[in-house]
Amino acid sequence: MSRPARDLVQMARQQMTRYWWETCRGDHELFTSQIVLDEAGAGDPQSAQARLDLLEPLPLLEISQPVLLFAQKIIMGGLLPVEADRDSAHIATATVHQLDALLSLNFRHLVNASIQMRLRRLALREGYELPVICTPEELMDVTK
Repeated sequence: MSRPARDLVQMARQQMTRYWWETCRGDHELFTSQIVLDEAGAGDPQSAQARLDLLEPLPLLEISQPVLLFAQKIIMGGLLPVEADRDSAHIATATVHQLDALLSLNFRHLVNASIQMRLRRLALREGYELPVICTPEELMDVTK
């Protein structure tokens, strides 16, 4: 729950995300991390509380030493810029915890096929399998 975007594309993405949370989230085992909670808690207090209420029942993934190490390798390898340390932590958390998918609307660093190819190679070198990184809309089961 955030304020509606002014950009039509961003507004549509927000609407699809709301729809996914309302209709599709029960089809998946969901997790969160402290990093996500910190981001969700920022901004407008009322919107932040609504986001945190949605995330509250989800199991919290540990930000362990292997997560921090893999996140650092993402940055040190030049796959993401230094200022994208939270993004690298999202990727590392989902990867180290062997999640099937990482949902995001971050098209700059996460939902980006070019970056994902390099991330996949790094993950394999480190003995991990990169989860699918996609938007909630891409995770919808259209066969239902």
